Amino acid sequence: MYWLVGGLIIVVMMGVLAVADSMPSVSSLVDTINLSVLALILVMMSLALIMLSRLYTPATPAVQSTPFSSQTSSQSPVIELSITKRLLLLVRHIVVVILAAGLIGVSALQALVSHQQAESSKITAPLRVQALVTIEGISDSVLDAAAATGYRQVAVITHLSPLVSELTPQDLDNITASHLTDVQSHTNKNSLSIKSNSINLDTLHTDRHRILLSAYPQSSRRPDTAKQFANLSQLKPGETRWMSLALSPLAMAEQATSSPSGFDSYRWLRGRHIDGVARVLVTATQPVSTADTDLLVAPSSLSHLSRVRTYIDRGRWQLRQHFYQGWHMLTGDEQQAKAVTLSLLTGDRSLISRDTKELYQLAGISHLLAISGTHVLFLAIVLAGAAVMIVNQLYPALYRYVPRWQVRWWVMIGAAFVYALFTGFDVPAARTAWMLFAIGLMRLSLLPVSTMRVLLALAVLMAWCDPYVLWQAGYWLSFVAVALLLKYEDRSHHPHTLASTQTNTPSSHQNEAGGRLWLRQGWGVAKRVFKLQFWLFIALLPITLLLFGKASLWGLIINMFAIGLFGWVIVPLNLLAGLIYLLSPTLADGLWSFVTAIILSLHQLIDWLTTLPALSAAWLYTPINMAIVLMMVLVILPWLLPRGFISRGLALPPLVLLMMTVYANQQSLMAVPTLYLLPTGDQYISASVLQYPMTDDSGESGEDEVSWLFLADHRPSDAPTMPSRLTAEALSATVAQQLGSLSIKRLHGVVVQSSSADLSQRQINDDPPKSLQASTLELLPLTVLQLSQHLPTYQYWQAGRIDRWPALQAAYQVTHPAAAKSSISAQRCEEGKTWQSANNKLSITAMTGWRQIEDASVWDCTIAIDLSDIKSSRMPIQVLRYNAAAPLKSSAASVQALLDRLATQPSDSSSPQRHTPPERIILNADSHARVWQLWSLMCTDERATSAQSRWLGHSTSSVTADVLERQRVGVVITHDDKILPAALPLETRDTSMASP
Repeated sequence: MYWLVGGLIIVVMMGVLAVADSMPSVSSLVDTINLSVLALILVMMSLALIMLSRLYTPATPAVQSTPFSSQTSSQSPVIELSITKRLLLLVRHIVVVILAAGLIGVSALQALVSHQQAESSKITAPLRVQALVTIEGISDSVLDAAAATGYRQVAVITHLSPLVSELTPQDLDNITASHLTDVQSHTNKNSLSIKSNSINLDTLHTDRHRILLSAYPQSSRRPDTAKQFANLSQLKPGETRWMSLALSPLAMAEQATSSPSGFDSYRWLRGRHIDGVARVLVTATQPVSTADTDLLVAPSSLSHLSRVRTYIDRGRWQLRQHFYQGWHMLTGDEQQAKAVTLSLLTGDRSLISRDTKELYQLAGISHLLAISGTHVLFLAIVLAGAAVMIVNQLYPALYRYVPRWQVRWWVMIGAAFVYALFTGFDVPAARTAWMLFAIGLMRLSLLPVSTMRVLLALAVLMAWCDPYVLWQAGYWLSFVAVALLLKYEDRSHHPHTLASTQTNTPSSHQNEAGGRLWLRQGWGVAKRVFKLQFWLFIALLPITLLLFGKASLWGLIINMFAIGLFGWVIVPLNLLAGLIYLLSPTLADGLWSFVTAIILSLHQLIDWLTTLPALSAAWLYTPINMAIVLMMVLVILPWLLPRGFISRGLALPPLVLLMMTVYANQQSLMAVPTLYLLPTGDQYISASVLQYPMTDDSGESGEDEVSWLFLADHRPSDAPTMPSRLTAEALSATVAQQLGSLSIKRLHGVVVQSSSADLSQRQINDDPPKSLQASTLELLPLTVLQLSQHLPTYQYWQAGRIDRWPALQAAYQVTHPAAAKSSISAQRCEEGKTWQSANNKLSITAMTGWRQIEDASVWDCTIAIDLSDIKSSRMPIQVLRYNAAAPLKSSAASVQALLDRLATQPSDSSSPQRHTPPERIILNADSHARVWQLWSLMCTDERATSAQSRWLGHSTSSVTADVLERQRVGVVITHDDKILPAALPLETRDTSMASP
């Protein structure tokens, strides 16, 4: 019952948070219910439930009988006592069920109220304001123009007022001075007070919001503002300044589908209790003093706990500033080694670059960058041991009043909580501190409670205190990993007999036996470590795939030595240097230099490993959902539970049947031809991949699936647009991850439908790195070049002229020596070029592209995908918009039907093709109107009249309605999910053209 109730509480709270957005808001719940009181009620109910469930019924007293006593008189007390016992048991069971149901119901209420209170304070619409900003904690990143990194900082804003004109820093300083004067004189006529403002802020429900500030070097072009932005990283925790901000609401959860990586920023920010995001426009030059802050900020937000937290955060900020000294004098590798050292000490990842994070992810050791229970426990043990040594030397009489283990326990608790606060009180550190407290409490009370039950209780308590913690990946990974470790220790514990064996060894063979003993012990330790690592890797694989969508296979090997290196060398030395820093910063710097050198060597080793060809398939991409995770849990459940609890032999057949059913369902999804629209992060850059399963055994090279990738840049050549901020490295990595999640291991072809002038006009510069990064025209060709290093690619079609492709490829191989072993040749994508599958049912044809004409505007290549014999072979191609967060939940792309045009076209009612589904998809990539004007003059596509077609393009396309009619387009789909003007009804199109 204990595990059942605890599991139901967590599941119900997650369900409430999942559907809370669709539930109506009840203002009475937000106003009347106190979350702290509700959490206290939950704790009291759980204690009552535990005590009642452990309450035993008094034993039945023995009834003495004699040969002379009658049989009825000896049995009547037993019968009456038995009835009383059963009634008491029934009442106890009823009360237990009521308490358990109430506990689950109140937990759901706790999650609902927490969500509605968060919703009541969120920002719902964009707005420019001037506000009093209080810095909370340390920033997530440091603004650095050289590294192209921005400033992100959690802050609390109050005293909001709409921004009606652009302000300068001097204006904010003047307003600050006048406002403080008004506050100190207890007047309510200040210009920044919301109460005296005549403008109604409908988008702001309260005058206090917790937001995420952001500023980037490119966002400010004025020299004075750029100088202010450079000083943003110098803002200390707890510092207060007046700022001019551009507020924006949080991106909704549905917008995660348009994210190339699938990262759900809405849940991540909501998990941190962020009400909105704000872009810094202007900041005041002088901060508000502490005394004035006490007058301006509400007293409830200046509690003693928050003051202590601010004091600790300032210590973390000072350590960062200490590490940041001479930062730009170091090389990039040295900077990242130093950044990782700081992260392992304080949990501050602001200096770690994206490349370093990706390196740790590839190696499968990204969990080592977080402050885990190992850090907290090691520091607690060291300080407790030091405290016991001091007591032993100075005041051993203390043990007469307080046992030695209690002295050690109290010191460990204090050190654990202080260090957990110092590192940001993340879930792993907080879990370790609370577990130390709970285990010691159990020992004091002599309650026979297992560690696993303490772990479950802490998981439930943390969910009660903050329901949004259930949205954090660290919560699940931390508790699941610790539970698996505890379970592994229980299963692998056995008495050692090596000592007895050594005792019976004759003295003449002691040296030889001693050497063998060391070998046996070393082999035993290595085998035990490998078994533990393999156990954790396999057990955590389902939840890792569910949370992140991928897992590094090399983590199984690299963790073998990385965990020991971090746990026994790097982390202890780092923490020791942190303690020495309090006494001698110079001595601590020497120790930190040694730690940084070790981390630098580790980075170089991992860099070398990533260049090996064997690491090209290091990632495991598997589409996975909650059903598959539950299936995996059910599969390993009989082996996790105690032996005999569930018969493994009886459980195996239904589990095998369940696995076969799920596998069959997954295979059925792959049996349908599908065109996925992949998000790229740029509204003009499109990527789509066609997955076509072969109908028979005539697949190419023994393959049963054909995959083609189509890339295009839809920026109109006759209209000004912002250049793309994407890089070839980022785009190729994103596309490779998306293809991997779709189980695509090779590409039969890649088509770049947009022409590149750099491949035909400009010579490749002798300095390859600058030339490869300077021009956005080479973005898509370079993406194909880098993508071919990860996935075998059989064909590459490039629109336009490709005279300079060999030189571009040679320049890339100079900067990337690992790519010199493989190369890919480019073919011209021009009108008439065709590819056909081995079963003659799928063909890909280029409809446009005339490189012979000296006009780059007609070089773009539009592709037609045709299916033949569609009625007898399989379903038509389905077009899905790829969901990076959950590939299995990719939804159908929204369409724009051309009903008015189709109704006017003649059709034969007796024709069997009247209800035939579309068998042609046209992938348009024109960037100028001349493409289709030339096609109308030069081409006559007879095949287009056989069936309706689907049109896939961009809303900026210059295609005309006449072209859509000639192609018998019945459905239009756009990559940017906007309306194509040429597909609008005739009267609507005329009205829109006539309007100014």
